[in-house]
Amino acid sequence: MTTKFAFYGRVSTEDNQDPKASRAWQLRQANRLIEPRGGKIVAEYFDVDKSRSIPWTRRPHATALLDELRDSARGFDAVVIGEPHRAFYGNQYGLTIPLFEHFGVPLWVPEVGGPIDPANEAHDMIMSVFGGLSKGERNRIKVRVRAAMAAIAATEGRYLGGRPPYGYELEDVGPHPNPAKAADGKRLKRLRPHPVHSLVVKWIFAQFLHGMGIHSIAEELTRQEILSPSASDPLRNSHRHQRAWSKSAVRTILTNPRYTGRQVWNRQRKDEVLIDIEDVALGTMTKMRWNDKGSWVWSDRGAHEPLVSISDFERVQAEFAKRARGSYQQKPKQTRRPYCYRGRLKCGYCNRKMQGNWNNDQAYYRCRIRAEYALVNEIDHPKVVYLREAEIAQEVDGWLATVFSPARIETTIAAMVSAVNDSGAHAAAAVRKDIAECDRKLKTYRAALDAGADAEEVTAWINETKAKQARLEGQLRATPQTGSIEREEIATLLGRCGDLVQMLGEAEPADKADLYKELGLTMTYYPQKQLVEARVIPEPPHVRAVRVRGGT
Repeated sequence: MTTKFAFYGRVSTEDNQDPKASRAWQLRQANRLIEPRGGKIVAEYFDVDKSRSIPWTRRPHATALLDELRDSARGFDAVVIGEPHRAFYGNQYGLTIPLFEHFGVPLWVPEVGGPIDPANEAHDMIMSVFGGLSKGERNRIKVRVRAAMAAIAATEGRYLGGRPPYGYELEDVGPHPNPAKAADGKRLKRLRPHPVHSLVVKWIFAQFLHGMGIHSIAEELTRQEILSPSASDPLRNSHRHQRAWSKSAVRTILTNPRYTGRQVWNRQRKDEVLIDIEDVALGTMTKMRWNDKGSWVWSDRGAHEPLVSISDFERVQAEFAKRARGSYQQKPKQTRRPYCYRGRLKCGYCNRKMQGNWNNDQAYYRCRIRAEYALVNEIDHPKVVYLREAEIAQEVDGWLATVFSPARIETTIAAMVSAVNDSGAHAAAAVRKDIAECDRKLKTYRAALDAGADAEEVTAWINETKAKQARLEGQLRATPQTGSIEREEIATLLGRCGDLVQMLGEAEPADKADLYKELGLTMTYYPQKQLVEARVIPEPPHVRAVRVRGGT
């Protein structure tokens, strides 16, 4: 009798390992285990570009497999894993195996020579050890890579990747020193001054040292119609539409030590923080955080042409410290005022978030924009837009209580599920379009080779496009094609929110702000129409326009 198996595998980083090759050898390991015993794989679940530290419940294909376990009409009798290092990390085995045991589905792994017996202490110990080894392996790789990058930055001053700072561009300086990467067509890069942008950077440093503030510098650059860093490189900043200079852009330039000609690494780090301290099983998420200056790694010598001298750069940092008077900090200050719609309200003129403003013992929201910023971005924007919180609070709460009332809750949930699933289909279509574009480019590059183009240069293009295409294919596989969100997920979210009618009537402003965030409430204020449009994201088609200031 043939036993039907579902196969599960995972590969984390497509840049370092080919997903097709990884899937092939993991599948081969699984088949070696089950075929001599009459087993046959009838379903495959393979997660691409998902770190082993991510729990099963947050991996798309692992989640789909767990969902199938709950279905008594599933098309397989057991599950086989080709490589437990890839499947389990830390304590994930202990959190997952009870589900297999509960639904009566055996889990096979090569390391125990067949199905795992949950009652067997040796099996449990072996799988727990593999989880610990997987975690240790990941940590060792992280330590080795960071140590190597620190050494390369300090001793060689090598460019270690990422987008070049504004004012610089990349130049090719030869084959990559790593033979394996050189064989793949990778080239070594170095920063060189941009013919135009480098002059802007020098001007910014000079003006600041002459006493000009960062806000005034930003306004002057905007007034002179000099493109901001985002606008000067639109291909990498398609998600941004701001063409005017911001204070943060000027500050970033003035505090970037790489303009001194030295390579500087480890200015930021990735920290893994718990998603929910009340539910550790959800795992962690990655957050970027700034390191102390003492942790920065500087190259021993100049790595590229400087745009500012080290002495001038140090003078700028000293001036920043002097102006801040010891109060400057990277983290934003927490407001002491309660704003119900904190981060929830946008301006209808410019689509920016409106800022909370306390005036006459009342909460207001305002959007202020300089005339030259509005002019450059082609926005007909008043100098200041104001909205009083009290003018919309009752209407918004009344709308939410109606939409999420027991009488309408099922209709609302169905609409939200439909809207999110439609957006998932659109996302998949966009990825397919990008994959087709990669195919078109590959055909063009191969035609160029046939026509006698430089083989080394074209090969680099082909390798780069193939890597991008592999990433997109992995992204497409990880994008749920149907049912991207289930009714139960929305119901669970609303269940966490509790009785909306009662909560909205009794909650303090700070608690209301958390509730609105949980629901995904977003609002846009259109001053010219005296109207606020409120939505819940995922968007149900119940959008209510609230008139303010006596509008009809």
